[in-house]
Amino acid sequence: MREDPLYKNRKVITIGVVSELTGLSERQIRYYEERKLIFPERTERGNRKYSFSDVERLIDIANKRDEGVRTYEIRQEMLKNKKKEDAKIRNQMLRGQINARFGIQKGKN
Repeated sequence: MREDPLYKNRKVITIGVVSELTGLSERQIRYYEERKLIFPERTERGNRKYSFSDVERLIDIANKRDEGVRTYEIRQEMLKNKKKEDAKIRNQMLRGQINARFGIQKGKN
């Protein structure tokens, strides 16, 4: 049996289960979706499906809210972190292209 290394990102959990796991009400979870802090997928019937990564993110959001952080500030932090991650990936891709172009092998000087 092949194990998916990205199982945490598979959207398979219903909002009711997410509510039980996080201690948040379904209304709070939907509110965080409205504020663009969480992005569930929808089934053909319109039901929301979440991943384990989403559950972790919701717990992090709830903890920050308990500390008094506003949803706007959480969203800004998420955007900033995404830009950093995008830049890191872009740099890795460019480094790979340069290495391939000039025949540089990883680990050799």
